[in-house]
Amino acid sequence: MKSSELMKRIWTYLRPYRLQFWLAILATVVMSVANALEPFVLGLAITEVANNVMDMVKGVPGAGINFPYLIRILAIYLVRGLFFQAGQYLGIYFLTNATQDAMYDLRQDISRKANRLPVAYFDQNQTGDILSRMTNDVDAISNAMQQSAMQLFIGVLQISLAVISMLLLDWQLALISLVMLPVSYLVARRVIHYSQPIFKQQADALGHLFGYTQENLSGFTEIKVYNRQAESIEEFKNRNQQLRDIGFKSSFLSTILQPLLSFISNLSYIVITFFGSLKSFQGALTVGNLQAFLNYVWQINQPINQITELSGLIQSAFAAGGRIFSFLDEEEISSAGEDQALPQPVKGHVRFNHVRFGYDPDRPLMKDVNFEVKPGQMVAVVGPTGAGKTTLINLLMRFYDIDSGSIELDGVNIQDVSREDLRQNFGMVLQDAWLFNDTVMENIRFGNLDAGDYEVIEAAKVANVDHFIQTLPGGYQMEINEEASNVSLGQKQLMTIARAVIADPNILILDEATSSVDTRLEQLIQEAMDKIMQGRTSFVIAHRLSTIRNADMILVMQQGDIIEHGTHDELLAQGGFYADLYNSQFNEETATEIHMGY
Repeated sequence: MKSSELMKRIWTYLRPYRLQFWLAILATVVMSVANALEPFVLGLAITEVANNVMDMVKGVPGAGINFPYLIRILAIYLVRGLFFQAGQYLGIYFLTNATQDAMYDLRQDISRKANRLPVAYFDQNQTGDILSRMTNDVDAISNAMQQSAMQLFIGVLQISLAVISMLLLDWQLALISLVMLPVSYLVARRVIHYSQPIFKQQADALGHLFGYTQENLSGFTEIKVYNRQAESIEEFKNRNQQLRDIGFKSSFLSTILQPLLSFISNLSYIVITFFGSLKSFQGALTVGNLQAFLNYVWQINQPINQITELSGLIQSAFAAGGRIFSFLDEEEISSAGEDQALPQPVKGHVRFNHVRFGYDPDRPLMKDVNFEVKPGQMVAVVGPTGAGKTTLINLLMRFYDIDSGSIELDGVNIQDVSREDLRQNFGMVLQDAWLFNDTVMENIRFGNLDAGDYEVIEAAKVANVDHFIQTLPGGYQMEINEEASNVSLGQKQLMTIARAVIADPNILILDEATSSVDTRLEQLIQEAMDKIMQGRTSFVIAHRLSTIRNADMILVMQQGDIIEHGTHDELLAQGGFYADLYNSQFNEETATEIHMGY
């Protein structure tokens, strides 16, 4: 993305706060004008003192220090100082407010964008890299706007005022000084042009390292179990080395610019001092004006050096902005044609008609899936890993859209219904029970934010988790930690069941609900499931076939297709894939029970 386009995009976020922004500009102008007056006022005082001292040395009658005049000069200098400080304070205050408001809006847009992107985007991109864009990259823009933007504007204004003042004092010396400005500009432009792609690489490398670290922390237990610490450390070392190498290049290029421009500035200062001193000895330039002129030369060189010091920050912001706006420009989920409403109340009549789908359109996973679920039925979906069980549920909830065919809910094609309206009819208990960093009470209430404490407790009782919660320190007010490691897997799963209970959905999805708990907890979970499945359509995905023997229909999947369907007894009678799978599990469970002495 070009720098000019990026600036326009950033300005769209500043525009709502343009009053504060322009007030910051006005305050900065006042500060810069006050700063530009400093050398001139001091020059008047120095010239007056120098002339008086020379008169006294020469023995001029009545010669002496004109204190009333110097006091007036001092008063002017103090007033100038007050305007400078007030302008500096107000400029920082208004710009900081405008910047933080703009960054708040930017983060909100990123968050909203993340919720409008298709699930496929998150399958293809690291969560940590996305998080890095929301935090590190936004902070990079914020820092650049608050520090670099203000310094850049002050620098340009200070240089402009200094040049005008120099021309008024002595246009010949001013021209000598101005010769150095184009040289400084060309050197800075060359270095910045070369370093911009490197700062983009640095931002990308930081995002990738952030993503890899986040994945490692999430899979910390698995890394320990499989003794992959050495491989994990080696991979981190490689990624860290890559970031280090790119970081060295970007830092070197941003720091080398400052000494180059300092050399040019110092050379300019020496030349001006030499010629200015000659003119002063010749009487063409007063001592005060020479001092003022040299101060203005410094006022030109100082902002140039400050801007070069901030060049790394500015380029990091441009690189970060490119990453952020590329994310905001990602194609969103289309809502075209979603103008149908589901009949109320939703009964849960589901029909798959010749459904075809593939994560890669050229390699379909499902070729021709057909089945019908009547309202209130319990449907079990079984099959080996990768058979398409979870994909079936994802299609039903429109996490992905099918390639052809149709999926109907109560006779309405779900492609014609908005995703929000569709999903509000579903409740889910996932294999990986998800709890967030809040109290147990709020985690259960997540299923229905309008529910009161009494309703939360009643839902917990239905889910057979109330007893466990009462034994926790703090009970319902105990805070779940960030990794939810202060409750057991079984307790987490029961809490998510309570969350589904309080949501009171029309259709229930149970994805591997009892695959990771012991027999005692499985029984409690099964009892809770039996309660909430009554009177509503339910889809159950489970590896333990003993939990689905009472299902109204069992769909047996393999390689994306439904190869068998029927009740438990019907499928056993067929003696096919399901019968073999069930008998193998039954024999394993029987052997285990005998081994344990049951």
